[in-house]
Amino acid sequence: MKWNWGKGIVLGMLAFMGFILYMVITMSVDKNYSHDLVTEEYYAKEMVYQTEIDAEKNLNGLNEKISGQKTEDGWLLKFPTELTNENATGKIALYRPSNQKLDFEIPMNLINSQVVIPKKNLIEGRWNITIDFQYGGKDYLYKKEIVY
Repeated sequence: MKWNWGKGIVLGMLAFMGFILYMVITMSVDKNYSHDLVTEEYYAKEMVYQTEIDAEKNLNGLNEKISGQKTEDGWLLKFPTELTNENATGKIALYRPSNQKLDFEIPMNLINSQVVIPKKNLIEGRWNITIDFQYGGKDYLYKKEIVY
């Protein structure tokens, strides 16, 4: 059997396709390469997206803006002074894009229009914070990316 360029090109293409097929199967089956969805029920969340838009518009209508900063105790969130624990209820959710196991949620307990997210719950890096609360019969939604 004589070796020529045509056979070499065909064998090279077959080797490359075999390598790609091997990588696809390995990535699909191996649990080390498993990636989490941002949310488990993304379709159901998409259906209520308009209410989120309305809640964000309501937030922009407040006199003061919500702000946050890193402190020795954790992450300090400052709310508008018109909000108190008696007239505003809600929850604060923190999502860690790099590790789903670090995600957590706490109730919004305002003390002097402030909330401190404890340092023990946070590790350094990027977090997505979502504050979903009700005030005066309206829904409000605050979303922000923070670096702790």
